[in-house]
Amino acid sequence: MSATVCSQHFEGKIVYQNSYQSKLPSVSGEQFTELMGSRQEYFIKGGSYKSVSNGTYFAWQIYINKDNKLYNKLGHSETVLWYDGGKADDAVLEVAHNKDVIEILGYSCDELILKSKNRITTYYFSSKLGVDVSLYSKHLFGNWYEYLKIAKALPLKTVSNTDQITLTSVATEIKPMKLDDKEFTLPSNAKIEKNPN
Repeated sequence: MSATVCSQHFEGKIVYQNSYQSKLPSVSGEQFTELMGSRQEYFIKGGSYKSVSNGTYFAWQIYINKDNKLYNKLGHSETVLWYDGGKADDAVLEVAHNKDVIEILGYSCDELILKSKNRITTYYFSSKLGVDVSLYSKHLFGNWYEYLKIAKALPLKTVSNTDQITLTSVATEIKPMKLDDKEFTLPSNAKIEKNPN
């Protein structure tokens, strides 16, 4: 039975609880959490995904595989900004993989630590939430492919450490479900621009 589950690719929704610990004197962790959101709903089907937040600043992100672009909608703006998924912003310098470290929502999870120049990201994942890695081979942004080519699965917990903040994201609900392709299309009236940064 478990071999069958492992060979499948997860389609559906994962809900994450997010919290931010600030290392900046001018912005508190609570302010970061309010801006970026304490709750994130993540939808994935094949090579596309969508992330919806309850933050006042960050509203949603859609990754459209055929474009290899990440589209971000910020709460204060009508404009949807896109990022090139093929641009790696922070090269991975060191990798550590530890087996069966923690259990989350009944799933036994491995730990994968990616160290780069500007951040250390620790992922906890179960092979039972598999991803078709070949569909993300061009998704270099955020080191997503660097993570997926080793884990081959969605994370159930992520801890991302930079000089400015520590973000901890933990899955609270996993819901396998069939999703409509329309879930991953941009609003027809969206004003789309390239992110200037």
